[in-house]
Amino acid sequence: MKKIAVLFAIISIGFLTANGQSGITWSAPVNVATSASGNEHPRIVLDALGRPLITWHHTARAMFCKWNGSSFTAPVLVNTANMQVAGASWMGPDIASHGDTVYVAYKRMPENSDTNHIYLVHSFNGGTTFSAPSQVDFIGSNFSRFPTVTTDNAGNPMLGFMKFDSNFANAQWAFTKSSDYGSTFSTDVHSSGYSGGNVCDCCPGTILNSGNTVAVLYRDAYNNIRDQWAAISTNSGATFPSGFTVDNTNWLLTSCPGSGPDGVIIGDTVITVYMSGASGTGMAYYSKSSISGAAIGSNQQMTGSFAGLTTQNYPRIANNGNAVAMTWKQAVSGVDQLGLLFTNNINNGFPPLYDTVAINNITNADVAIGNGVIHIVWEDDNAGVIKYRKGTFNTSTTAVPTINGRRLASTIYPNPATDILTISNPNKIENIRIMDAIGNCVLISKDQVLSVKDLADGIYMIQIVTQNSIETKRLEKISK
Repeated sequence: MKKIAVLFAIISIGFLTANGQSGITWSAPVNVATSASGNEHPRIVLDALGRPLITWHHTARAMFCKWNGSSFTAPVLVNTANMQVAGASWMGPDIASHGDTVYVAYKRMPENSDTNHIYLVHSFNGGTTFSAPSQVDFIGSNFSRFPTVTTDNAGNPMLGFMKFDSNFANAQWAFTKSSDYGSTFSTDVHSSGYSGGNVCDCCPGTILNSGNTVAVLYRDAYNNIRDQWAAISTNSGATFPSGFTVDNTNWLLTSCPGSGPDGVIIGDTVITVYMSGASGTGMAYYSKSSISGAAIGSNQQMTGSFAGLTTQNYPRIANNGNAVAMTWKQAVSGVDQLGLLFTNNINNGFPPLYDTVAINNITNADVAIGNGVIHIVWEDDNAGVIKYRKGTFNTSTTAVPTINGRRLASTIYPNPATDILTISNPNKIENIRIMDAIGNCVLISKDQVLSVKDLADGIYMIQIVTQNSIETKRLEKISK
């Protein structure tokens, strides 16, 4: 019955209706930028208001733009002009956000040089301006590639990257983090090798964080079994004492597939999406694994086989609470499709039908969720642009009373402020940072009553960090 339902969905792709199979109401696709700005490997996250932030690769450059409420801003270069950035359709810069803090990580090329490093830029104003790049990897004569970035509960960046020896061999995954919002980074920690062998050296990975739990997802290569593994830390990345396979397809391959995993953490479960060719052709899978039990619990294809399906690749996943969306590229009867599976509540599983978000010349895609909206971007190689489309869904059963998964509860007053500013939050405030219009931090405090009389008149952003949340508020400072 499932195959019949999926086949019906495929037959129906000649037109894309406004209402998806899973109850999503889709808007019309729009271009993120013109073809002059490139389109390789788009990645999307959301700001504090649930608005899209996008990075991608274009002719050795890392690009960025954001939704300003009515349209996408003009793309900007986030690497310095004298750097060439590694990228292609299957790999490139990565992005993370936390409130109005934005991080973009990229690798300088050529990759096989111990003088070309991984760099991170940050923005404390939602991507309006970015800092100068900070070096992430301090690994001597070794080499690095494939940076992946997320944030901790306080909004500091955490990064995973692939690390090689001085001969560009013996690939492994490493982890590093910052405690000063991306200015400096800790010594890297080994986070792979649990199979007893090296990792797949041409496959990007993903880093996930939830509370004190950090997971580095990567494709392994021991004895040429190209399965996915999760390295697990329960002390915020200080050590990774355990790792286990999250993929039991046992794909034996002597060449490199150039496709890695993605995932989310929900409670004690890590959900991993990936491509495997174990069935004879590349297909998209997802698995659910217990973090505390260090074991895979279930593993299945996203759609299963159906008439006309020849291949699937590059799956991505996002969640907002229990709402989960998975997207992937597939070829059906010679036509490229961008598929999406969505559930309002992961505890109820996924529906038997998927939505066809786009057709024709789709290469790579990404997905984000927030505020009852699914955001999709993809590389359209026919038009040479990045396409964007959003879909709305009913949030009544998602149990997500938050933005970006974090409850917003702070108030600031008076605003505008002259001398004294009071910040109120029912949770204990761990850190308050005030940034000027270009992202420079001008005041750091743990006090809820602050003197701002010495600040110049103008607009500032206040970042409020508690144990359970991080918020960014806008403050206007005026003279008496």
